[in-house]
Amino acid sequence: MVAACWLLGSVLLPVPASAGDGTGGVQCSKDDPRPACDVNAGTPGQPGQPGKPDGGDGGGQGGDGKCRNPAGEEIPCVRDGAYAGADGCYYAPADPSPSTVAALGGQPAGEGGWYMRTCYGDPGSFGGVVWIAGAPPVVSPAVLARQARARLDLPRIVIHLNPPGDQLVNLPVWLALDRQSWRSVSATASVPGVSVTATARPVSATWSMGDGVTVTCTGPGTAWTSGTDPVKASPDCGHVYRRSSANAPRGTYGVTVTVTWEVTWAGAGQSGTVPGLVTTGQVQTRVQESQTVTN
Repeated sequence: MVAACWLLGSVLLPVPASAGDGTGGVQCSKDDPRPACDVNAGTPGQPGQPGKPDGGDGGGQGGDGKCRNPAGEEIPCVRDGAYAGADGCYYAPADPSPSTVAALGGQPAGEGGWYMRTCYGDPGSFGGVVWIAGAPPVVSPAVLARQARARLDLPRIVIHLNPPGDQLVNLPVWLALDRQSWRSVSATASVPGVSVTATARPVSATWSMGDGVTVTCTGPGTAWTSGTDPVKASPDCGHVYRRSSANAPRGTYGVTVTVTWEVTWAGAGQSGTVPGLVTTGQVQTRVQESQTVTN
């Protein structure tokens, strides 16, 4: 892995690049969950000359691939997820709020991007959000896929336990999710020239029934309908309680379902998968002993 640099305005940002493909990576912070901070960047500009990366004396990356401050001292090329600039400070892509942009004088015209500038050990240097003019980074489809994944608006989980109302010991319970809870959803992330769509598809539902039993189903389940034989089991997702909930907290069982989603993406002639998602829902149900009436 070698380091490449791109010249954006007056700041040279070194970016680790893999040999031959011209792509690298920028990550705001390991603890920052925003996918927009996880950007693979290309090298749209030409690197500066070794020792004079910005066309003059100063810091940046030398011919040995190391990063230095304006005094020529070696510094880490990456610190806290940000990349060293020619001034010895560190820069990471930022997404300032509209009020912050307005306070900074408004959105500049032309190509460029907002960056968070951090200067360590130099109280006289200006830090904070700054605009750096220049061509925007080339973002890989895989990175856009993660951004699109973060924008997925998964449906709320609505649980149906059937028959409705209290359940009875030794009689089947039909487990089902509302149809709106079990559907594919999509979201798209774009930069100029590249657009990627991520699609989340539910693949399994794991039911924790509150009595220590877990049931895993590969679909939303079938809703029980009036007139169905009460001793008939669900055709695809069900459970039978063997003891009442009388001794459970509040006299009810907490039923929790966890839906696992498979996330795929496609765009720019590529496709793939990104880490899946889970959503959960919960209801309380009372399970009573069935009573036999005799004359």
